[in-house]
Amino acid sequence: MEERGAGEVRPGSEAELGEDLHPGEDVHPQTRATLDAAAEFEYHSQVDWDSEHVDGKWSIRCYDVHKRLGGIPVLNGLNVAIPDETVTVVLGPSGTGKSVLIKHLIGLMFPDSGDIIVHGQSVPKLAMPELLALRRRIGVLFQDGALFGSMSLFDNVAFPLRQHTDMSEVQIRTLVRQRLTDVGLADAMDFAPNQLSGGMRKRAGFARALVMEPDVVIFDEPDSGLDPVRTALLCELIKEMHGQFGGTYIVVTHDIASARRIGEFIALLWRGRIVEAGDAEKMFSSENPFVRQFLSGSAEGPLGMD
Repeated sequence: MEERGAGEVRPGSEAELGEDLHPGEDVHPQTRATLDAAAEFEYHSQVDWDSEHVDGKWSIRCYDVHKRLGGIPVLNGLNVAIPDETVTVVLGPSGTGKSVLIKHLIGLMFPDSGDIIVHGQSVPKLAMPELLALRRRIGVLFQDGALFGSMSLFDNVAFPLRQHTDMSEVQIRTLVRQRLTDVGLADAMDFAPNQLSGGMRKRAGFARALVMEPDVVIFDEPDSGLDPVRTALLCELIKEMHGQFGGTYIVVTHDIASARRIGEFIALLWRGRIVEAGDAEKMFSSENPFVRQFLSGSAEGPLGMD
């Protein structure tokens, strides 16, 4: 794990100004007041998780996670618990740390301080063989599908099975055909990625994310680049696959319509902290001014163009 240097705080630095500020940033007083009050709306503390709920309820827990990149705080004391067997939507404006959070969950980045527990394992403390084993239990749908351009659709979906299992080609063909059928691409398995539309590439990436039968599936901005109709269809597919396979689904997005369609549990991320989290009904009726503004898409409220 990376550690902070003892002499990191210096006059005029982000740390001295307050970890939510960039150097020299002029923050509106209303925005500052909301940021200062954010702790009141943080969903869980460690005490809440450990005393009120059995371990099986939470698939993922983040405890006071801090991460700086280039000296700028990106995750800034993030606390959140992701329930198991649920579609969770992590919402937030652009540039609030959503992608950095994903990288921490799968062990591509490690926190400067704090801890991340995935299915009972502390990700920052895992040795590389244990970390690789954990990653095999996590499927990821990247923004553009992240398909290999030199491989057919079939070989793209088969790739994790050939890399990480001892399955025979007959077994692989059967499983890949099933996953492609699940996402409506059975007739396109011989296509190259450049022959696929944007929506088809998303579905292909989804099939590959599911092929290892993971416990956790993470969707990084799945609606990015899609028109409203295809976004709605992809959301329906996510709901359908979760109903079929179960597990923990985490959809990271800034799209409110997608959150309304599929979110059972919602966590709202702003300036590297969870402002509020809870079931969808609670969140869409929240009294928190930032949550209310963001989920309603209103111009009035503490969130501005900064």
